[in-house]
Amino acid sequence: MTNNTGDKSGRGRVPVKVHKDATRTQSSRVWLQRQLNDPYVAKARAAGYRSRAAFKLVEMDEKFHFLKKGAKVLDLGAAPGGWSQVAAAKGATVVAADVLMIEEIPGVTFFQADLTDPDVPAMLKAALDGPADLVLTDMAAPTTGHRATDHIRTIALVEIALEVAEDCLRPGGAFVGKVFQGGSSNELLARLKKSFREVKHVKPPASRAESVELYVVALGFKPAS
Repeated sequence: MTNNTGDKSGRGRVPVKVHKDATRTQSSRVWLQRQLNDPYVAKARAAGYRSRAAFKLVEMDEKFHFLKKGAKVLDLGAAPGGWSQVAAAKGATVVAADVLMIEEIPGVTFFQADLTDPDVPAMLKAALDGPADLVLTDMAAPTTGHRATDHIRTIALVEIALEVAEDCLRPGGAFVGKVFQGGSSNELLARLKKSFREVKHVKPPASRAESVELYVVALGFKPAS
């Protein structure tokens, strides 16, 4: 079976079909077929990234230029580690955290930690040896299939990450986090606009067209006086 990767748009590719197998459910066949035909999956494998999500960060950075050599970066909810890999490859000092363990990544200091633990932000800041230039989070709650519920649960995770960011970011720093289409909640958006000079909603090309995920990019952190 041949899977021609072609360009990232998928033009010129020969679609791979997954035939029925008594050991697979319909949903697993759909997932496998999507993976086999996803050019970003092939690109991630070729680049050595742990997930196709790495390209979402690459594409957002190409637009906003928030990843800089020597920057101090916090990656919250880092598993499986694709975003940490991208930041480390850019020459950043990366401290990552997740409740799940991940395999070691060169240039990344990882903590298996719960972000709701009040002691964790100070621990992460100490590991960075100073304020962060950038806080990243690609966390999302497990989906229920109910869009409003999924949105609320993911917003709650973004709010937790933002609390860490507000405690750890240097003046002028940046925050990048996942939300769902429909944008951030009014309360979260108001908080972001108060704390940052510029706030944008972005759907990078690597985000699947059918996905409702969206990202918020907040630049120019303004610490509370």
